[in-house]
Amino acid sequence: MSPATQLSRMEDACRQTQKQLQIIDRQITRRMTAILPQIARRQSGYRKGKASDGRTLLERYRANLAGLTAERQPEVDALSRKLARQEAAIAALRDRLSLSVSYPHSNREG
Repeated sequence: MSPATQLSRMEDACRQTQKQLQIIDRQITRRMTAILPQIARRQSGYRKGKASDGRTLLERYRANLAGLTAERQPEVDALSRKLARQEAAIAALRDRLSLSVSYPHSNREG
């Protein structure tokens, strides 16, 4: 496999990993959007026509968001580590390619 083909495949794999992280983020956002009405309804005085307390709603929102995020955190951490490894490998390959293009006839005697 040529280095250019290898680089292209590595970049594709990196984009896939980034997409997986974005999908998780969208899934968390969708779940929060779905449960937001339930959070708002749970506030005391909701049925009595009293004004809602924004701080309480925000605290419940944050607590639910933290819970949903914590559920997915191991997966996010693993994908983040994978992405970092992929980006490092791509950078290293690009460096090697740029060196071989810059010095195609160099002797590597050190």
